Amino acid sequence: MNFLDGHLYPENQQPLIITAAPYAPGWIPSDFPEDIPVTMEDQIQKAVDCYEAGATVLHLHVREEDGKGSKRLSKFNELIAGVRERVPEMIIQVGGSISFAPEGPDGEAKWLSDDTRHMLAELTPTPDQVTVTVNTTQMNVTEHAGDDDFRGVSRGFPHLHKTYKDMIVPSNPSFVEEHIRRLTAAGIQSEFQVYNINSFETIERMIRRGVYKGPLVMNWVAISGGMDQANIFNLANMLRAVPDGAVVTVESSVLNVLPINMIGIALGLHVRCGIEDVLWNQQRTGKMSTVEQIKQLVRISGEFGRSIATAQQAREIMQIGVFYETAEETLAKNGFAPNRPGANQGFLRKPEVAV
Repeated sequence: MNFLDGHLYPENQQPLIITAAPYAPGWIPSDFPEDIPVTMEDQIQKAVDCYEAGATVLHLHVREEDGKGSKRLSKFNELIAGVRERVPEMIIQVGGSISFAPEGPDGEAKWLSDDTRHMLAELTPTPDQVTVTVNTTQMNVTEHAGDDDFRGVSRGFPHLHKTYKDMIVPSNPSFVEEHIRRLTAAGIQSEFQVYNINSFETIERMIRRGVYKGPLVMNWVAISGGMDQANIFNLANMLRAVPDGAVVTVESSVLNVLPINMIGIALGLHVRCGIEDVLWNQQRTGKMSTVEQIKQLVRISGEFGRSIATAQQAREIMQIGVFYETAEETLAKNGFAPNRPGANQGFLRKPEVAV
């Protein structure tokens, strides 16, 4: 991205899109019973509460009535339908893992099979986005956390700590390319999860080969453990390669969530919050609900002078429902340099101004 003079001024930035992640498949209800919704009605109401607080994107997972993370797509259909009825403007973003929560006390925290995840393209009603992981990697969600982040909650239990420490994201090339094809055919936007510069470069290559033909909408996932550490150097390194037409949301975990979001707000990027990412306030003196986290970001963004996106503005910024015909059009619309002809290395094109 090109950060030109005035890029920190709010009048030169898009309205802020806040993604809420309130369903928290990596926690159990007893970790935060006041804020982890279990019944279907409570899960629907949680979406309404997040929307009314200022979030226009809902990162969606589902729980069964017994509180366990659901792996049944019929439950996803039920929740999506309920949210569509109550807050039809909200962007529904289905988490591509479906649920990585362990099954049973001795189960592993793992992502579901390729065939099962492909079925997200068949959800009814159709979501607006499905998150798409790029490149198989470790997903050790315990690595950059401190002991206090997990004290007194389930991830501090020895068997659960170990299984989350050893979690792997399976996302090999044949899966990703087929997944994108199916989502596109269903009119669902691929919302790419970018772990580091390598996964971004894979996305660019897929665009250049015509595998993905649509707006480039991404989450930078800075949770360490196989993904980027949450620091300004890693973010800046990736942003140097990202084209100006991309939509980038920053995401982190534990106490890194708020400061990374503040950096994102200042830079004109977009943000994600919720108990899926962090349970505690910054002093760890108490837990902080998803709605409280949203309201905090609304307030901070207001202090920066940056407005909060309406649902319609968020849809326009993310270009929900937009797809392109060719690789060349996709490159141009997203602000990439064109594919090189012959031995030409490619170059940035800027209009000349008469002096």
